[in-house]
Amino acid sequence: MANIHSTAIIEPGALLAEDVEIGPYSIVGSQVVLAQGVRLLSHVTISGHTRVGENTIIYPFASLGFPPQDLKYDGEAVKLNIGHDTIIREYVTMHPGTGVGRGQTVIGNHCVFMVSSHVAHDCIVGDHVIFANNATLGGHVSIEDYVMIGGLAAIHQHSRVGAHAFIGGVAAVANDVIPFGSVQGNHAHLAGINIVGMKRRGFTRKQIHDLRNAYRLLFAWEGTFNERLEDVSCQFGHNEEVMKVVRFIRESSSRSICLPKPDADQ
Repeated sequence: MANIHSTAIIEPGALLAEDVEIGPYSIVGSQVVLAQGVRLLSHVTISGHTRVGENTIIYPFASLGFPPQDLKYDGEAVKLNIGHDTIIREYVTMHPGTGVGRGQTVIGNHCVFMVSSHVAHDCIVGDHVIFANNATLGGHVSIEDYVMIGGLAAIHQHSRVGAHAFIGGVAAVANDVIPFGSVQGNHAHLAGINIVGMKRRGFTRKQIHDLRNAYRLLFAWEGTFNERLEDVSCQFGHNEEVMKVVRFIRESSSRSICLPKPDADQ
């Protein structure tokens, strides 16, 4: 039997695994699914077609699954899917998708969402992603694996952030961020490679060295950007990390790539 506090409200139809824990004054809607090991500490509210994966912990006053903040939303059935082993701290908000978007918002596994961070409608967040306090995503944003988003940073709607990227605190990101990139500022500019993150995750010295050289070549000022992209692809075609950046840039997107400042030292 799930461990449910006497003050919690579980609407008929909610599906709870046997070992779920629901703390005081929490409210779980009729279409919510809570998998094994999920813990709602207290004052948590979950609504809509929301699924929470195994062993995820949700802290007080988090609000998940309520209608998206999109004026085009017209009550259609949309979803919020949250992965396993994720930590959702106080006052976090996550909204489902929209009928004109993906129809769902997807949160990966082993993520951490610190106090008051926000995931808007139709976003996709990968695995091992960290949102610091008040980090915010606009609608339709895609965040790949192992991204770190600093406190008070905001990502513009329809933007992409590549794997292992670092978004500095208070950054206003209006363009796509390449994998392994490090950005900062308002509006944010590319400030190099996220070397600290790569070292922490066990990348070799050669992998980091090749990626730095490819970065310098890609964002040099000689020739056109497409010419430099082809040069990087030819010269570093053997390096999976570099080719991840090349593939990211070549993918279709509604946003431009975040670039270094014109006077940046490459």
